[in-house]
Amino acid sequence: MSKSASTESPVAQVQGASALALLPLIVFLLLFIGAGVYYSLQGVDYAFYQLPAPIAVLPAIVLAILLSKEKVNGAIAQFLDGVGHRDIIAMCMIYLLAGAFASVAKATGGVDATVNLGLAMLPASLILPGLFIISAFIATAMGTSMGTIAAVAPVALGIAQATSIDTALMAGVVMSGAMFGDNLSIISDTTIAATRSQGCQMRDKFRENVKIALPAAIGALLIFVFNNEVTQSPVAGGIEWLKVLPYITILVLAVAGLNVFVVLMLGIVLAGGIGLVAEPEYQMAGLVKDIYAGFGNMQEIFLLSMMIGGLAELMRRQGGLNWLTNLISAAINRFSNSHTDEQNGRAAELGIAGLVSAANACVANNTVAIIVSGSVARELAERNHVSGRRSASLLDIFSCVVQGILPYGAQALLLGSSFGLSPLQVVSHSYYCFLLAVAAVVAVFIRHK
Repeated sequence: MSKSASTESPVAQVQGASALALLPLIVFLLLFIGAGVYYSLQGVDYAFYQLPAPIAVLPAIVLAILLSKEKVNGAIAQFLDGVGHRDIIAMCMIYLLAGAFASVAKATGGVDATVNLGLAMLPASLILPGLFIISAFIATAMGTSMGTIAAVAPVALGIAQATSIDTALMAGVVMSGAMFGDNLSIISDTTIAATRSQGCQMRDKFRENVKIALPAAIGALLIFVFNNEVTQSPVAGGIEWLKVLPYITILVLAVAGLNVFVVLMLGIVLAGGIGLVAEPEYQMAGLVKDIYAGFGNMQEIFLLSMMIGGLAELMRRQGGLNWLTNLISAAINRFSNSHTDEQNGRAAELGIAGLVSAANACVANNTVAIIVSGSVARELAERNHVSGRRSASLLDIFSCVVQGILPYGAQALLLGSSFGLSPLQVVSHSYYCFLLAVAAVVAVFIRHK
């Protein structure tokens, strides 16, 4: 590559708008969805997760390189620029640390201790809203709805059976709490992806997000209170305050605005230290293995983030993202009567919501949906004077809304399997997600600059 070419700015290297540049993304979605549909027809469990997304994206990457007008070496260099982008690398490092903390905290008994603490504090008349709060707290601290469901579902099922609560309703309570916490947690992969892609601080996104999420949570709590028909509270295990400390610590430090890398590393050290002190059988070798296991748990999203980052850069250079942004912008202008900044901003927010919702419905993974649509959403927000914290909040909210009501999403499948229910029964009781969608749409229409 010539010196002049190598020093050319990334903006100057972008080709004109081209719909063809989006073909690789369509190929990825067709492969991923097609495999899920095929395995669903075959009756395979977790059908949409049989073809790992990092494998499904490989043919799309090859196609994007072939479509490039650059020589092969130049196209690969562009792909690697996307893979090695500062935001992508930061995102991946946070994934690893979040996975390590969740693994260590679980191994040292932090999850069980937190669940027991919550159960011990619940009166019989507040079992359902109480479990919603417990699930929300754990998901906020852990940053994962799947990890929360895996931890709380067995306990919730036992409570439902002991108190004759409708199991489908109980599953909906756990789903609601897990999605609430996952949406707000600053160490959630959805939050990480949304804030990094929109260029805003996690603390600012949290403050924007909670204004919308809190009314929905209050509405869900009221529904659970009125549906709580329990005469006797189940017996909780012993309360171990020391093991709850890591969760409380990272939650307080994160909300206080401490750097997320520091928060997660302190959480790992604190959880590991408590395990070494409180559990005689827990040794340093076990701590090291748990940290590494946590890294491994993030392998799929780690690899996919890098590959999608490279694919997005190729599509951006080839004009695909420009074409998509122009298309959505044209739709916004068409439905805006007077074209005022306020109306265009409102239409842009609805466009961002629709974009990530459609992507999530296709890939059945809220983090992947944010990664796929993040670049377009940011461009759309900047063109229409929507703040980064607002666009990040909308990306996270609507991806969680769709993920929480997808019967073929991992959360619904896991809860359905744990409770012996159809995933459709689970999502039909995911009241928080439905209320969150309503609250978010209302927030868009009462938008403030």
